[in-house]
Amino acid sequence: MEMKSARFPGTAPIDAYGNGGFRFAEMSHRGSIICLPDGIIAWDVTSLDDISPAAFAPVFKAGPKPELFLFGMGERLKPISAGIRLAFLDHKIRIEAMDTGAAARTYNVLLLEGRSVAAGLLAVS
Repeated sequence: MEMKSARFPGTAPIDAYGNGGFRFAEMSHRGSIICLPDGIIAWDVTSLDDISPAAFAPVFKAGPKPELFLFGMGERLKPISAGIRLAFLDHKIRIEAMDTGAAARTYNVLLLEGRSVAAGLLAVS
C-alpha cells in the first residue's frame, strides 16, 4: 500500500466520522486514516479487500510502538486473517477488530486514559 503524504503531527481524538471521512483537531480528512502515537496519517485503504499485512507497515514502523491497535473495519466485521494476526504478534502489538464507530470511540477513551494505543479506521458512508 502506498501512503499519501497527508499527516497530522501528534495525537488527537476523533471528533466525528462518516460521509467517507473523519474530523479531528479542527480538521477534516476524506478517506481512511491510521492514528499513531506520533501522528495521524492518511491510509490508502478503502475496503477490507485492500487489507494485507503490508497495509499495516506504518504501524510496525511507528516511532513509539503502541501496545494495542484498534482496527475499525468499516460497517461490517470480518475475521482478521492469520497473516495479519501473525504480523502483529511478531511486532508484539495486540490487535482488536471492531466496526469503525466502535473503534473510534474506544480509541478516544484509551487516548484520554493515556494508554499506548493506535487505530486504523476505514472510512464509512
